[in-house]
Parts: sequence; C-alpha cells; structure tokens
Amino acid sequence: MAPAARGSVAVALALAALLALCSAGSDAPRGVALGFVFDPAAKCEPPCEHSGVCIRNDTCLCARGYEGETCQYANCDPKCKNGGVCLRPGKCRCPPGFGGRYCHKVTCDGGCWNGGECFAVNGVAKCICPSSWSGSKCQEATCPQGCRNGGVCVAPGICSCPEGWLGGACHTAVCSLPCLNGGKCVSPNKCRCRPPFSGQRCQERKKYN
Repeated sequence: MAPAARGSVAVALALAALLALCSAGSDAPRGVALGFVFDPAAKCEPPCEHSGVCIRNDTCLCARGYEGETCQYANCDPKCKNGGVCLRPGKCRCPPGFGGRYCHKVTCDGGCWNGGECFAVNGVAKCICPSSWSGSKCQEATCPQGCRNGGVCVAPGICSCPEGWLGGACHTAVCSLPCLNGGKCVSPNKCRCRPPFSGQRCQERKKYN
C-alpha cells in the first residue's frame, strides 16, 4: 500500500475512534471539541499494536479492548480470575484447575469421586472429600478401625482380608482345623496352646515324670 493510502487509512481510523469517543456518553454539548490532537505525520516507536492508531509522536490511540503504551495489552471485562491471563478481549488463558470464559469455574482434573466436591484452596483446585473417603480424587476409602495383617480398605469401614484372616480389621486368624484343649488360633493355621498341651492343634499332652 502506498504511503499516501496508508495515511488515509490511519486518518479514517483515528476519525472513527474520535467519533466513538465523542458518542460514548459524554455530558458535553454536541460540537464541543475534546482535547484530541491527530498528527497524520506522527511516528510511534515501537509501533502501535492491535490496530491502534499513532495520533502523535509515540502516542497510540488503542482499539476497544486493548490498552498500554503501544496497545500491547488485551483488556478482558470482567477481569480474568484465579490467575488467568487475558489473551484478547473476552478471552482468558486459565491456569490448571480453572476454566470458563473468565477462569471463574474451578475444575479438578479427572473430577471428584464418591461425593467429593471441587473447590479452590489457596488458588489451587482441590477435591474436598466426605469423611469416609480420601485421596486426590476422593478415590480411597477410609477404614477408621484400620486394616491389619495385609488387609486393604475397599469401602468405608470395610476391609478386604488376605486368606487366613477375618474380622472388620482383619484381626482374627483362621485355622482350618480348630485348636483343641483350650488353644487359641493366633495366626493362620497356628495355635497357641495352654499348658500342658502342645502340637499344631494342641492335641498332645505333655507327660511329666
């Protein structure tokens, strides 16, 4: 485009911007001049960005939605929330854990399970779990009584026990053959005997001479 043509375009853009300023709800009577000076030969270094118009040396008139000395900053209205960055008018880039047009929605990656709810905690999206669940997604059941002897908590208050153990906390040993003579099963297939008995099932009586 020839310099003269570019100058004409700049003048047209500046006049359009001036018209927008004059019609933007000013309380002044029509025809009253505003403090607006446009120099067609003005130069701005660095140049105005995002369709901004150089109205006088090193002074840019920014298009709607941009601001800064060279119109380099986009302006989102409302502002981006939760640490979001305005990429262009009305468009925010959101940090992890946040979404929506203005980063106003909290989003937990993978969602929250088992009744957990996603909240922003100190600027970080986090699942808040019911008392019976834990973990980053509320995926881990909680057994208040604990699971002993290699048991695993599979649901709130419920342990899955390895072979040879029973009970709510996997605390009861199982002996496939019962202990005799008052013996007690203390681990899988192992009896603790009462004197004077011994043997795997406490079936042997010790003889005294």
